[in-house]
Amino acid sequence: MSNPVTSQDHPPAEPEAPEPGRMHGVLHKITTGGTLVAVLSVLLAVFFGSLLIALTDERVRETAGYLFSRPGDFFQATWDAVWGAYTALFRGSIYNTRAESFETAIRPLTDTFKFAGPLIAAGLGVGVAFRAGLFNIGGRGQMLLAGAAAGWVGYQVELPWPLHLTLAIAAGMLAGALWGGLVGLLKARTGAHEVIVTIMLNYVAFYLVFFALSRQSLLQAPGSANAKSSPMRESATMPKLLGETYNLHLGFLLALVAVLVVWWLLNRSSLGFRIRAVGENPSAARGAGIDVGRIYVTVMLISGALIGLAGTNQVLGTVTSGITVDLDAGIGFDAITVALLGRSRPLGILGAGLLFGAFKAGGFAMQASQDIPVDIVLVVQSLIVLFIAAPPLIRAVFRLPAKEAK
Repeated sequence: MSNPVTSQDHPPAEPEAPEPGRMHGVLHKITTGGTLVAVLSVLLAVFFGSLLIALTDERVRETAGYLFSRPGDFFQATWDAVWGAYTALFRGSIYNTRAESFETAIRPLTDTFKFAGPLIAAGLGVGVAFRAGLFNIGGRGQMLLAGAAAGWVGYQVELPWPLHLTLAIAAGMLAGALWGGLVGLLKARTGAHEVIVTIMLNYVAFYLVFFALSRQSLLQAPGSANAKSSPMRESATMPKLLGETYNLHLGFLLALVAVLVVWWLLNRSSLGFRIRAVGENPSAARGAGIDVGRIYVTVMLISGALIGLAGTNQVLGTVTSGITVDLDAGIGFDAITVALLGRSRPLGILGAGLLFGAFKAGGFAMQASQDIPVDIVLVVQSLIVLFIAAPPLIRAVFRLPAKEAK
């Protein structure tokens, strides 16, 4: 007769831990993702910007002298300075609450869109390069040559409006693509580091355009002693979208189209798959049969064309009075920040471009109404880059869980 089975032979099974709910998984994904870090980086930069605003305010410094005897004056002055600055930023970038009519009140929003257009286009160019593991900081040079090419077509060629504008935009994007493609070619053929090459080509492009603008036989306006070209013909000017009352022009719509095109390219096309594969691991991509050198050239052509679109936006839309050596207006370098904040994703770059467009539009209102240095806005932008470059710092400050390793 067999022995009866005891509980010692088969101990009772331990209860299984309940699986985390779907909401828990969503929250964990949000808190460990890069999007939240980007948002918190902006908030932290705005906080430190508030401290700088308070430190530069005369009333705050005055009340700090008797802080311990009357602390209420100090805190009230600090609140007034910070609140006044950011409400002025809102009125200058989103909606002017002091305007007499709705048409006037929404003008700041259209200015934000106008400033955001070239930032989005150039940010897409930098972001595409980032996705392939390349660091394109040659936006200034690519914008200068693109603006010079588009501007030359814009004032030199005589064609009817749709064709003339299309040809000028195409010329600008082609010039930017060729200048960016040169970097990719040097990278693919010689292994030259794209950061060094783009820095050097920025100077080359600047002095090439400056030389051309100093010679009347090239780009300089006839009879002018200044380094400036003739103004654009009306047939090559980007039309204003909402009439002459607002400055918003076609360049913003072109930037939105570029967002859709780049999103499709990176996420739905075979070329986008190869770009992402090279960006993740060039050696593995090469082992899988992908021509890494060709991808580098192709990516820099696309990147240069998108940054070139930003250059044409400036010359044919925003500054139509002629080509100058400062037509890039710092956008070539601001685009790096936009791409970083947007995590090199087209929709993220769209949001970052709108944010920085608001900074540009509202910064002037802050300076005019509150006597706050416009450089404070630049400091906030720089702090955003600093915090985005240090995700562990943001996670430590806000006690976020560590990002899971892939």
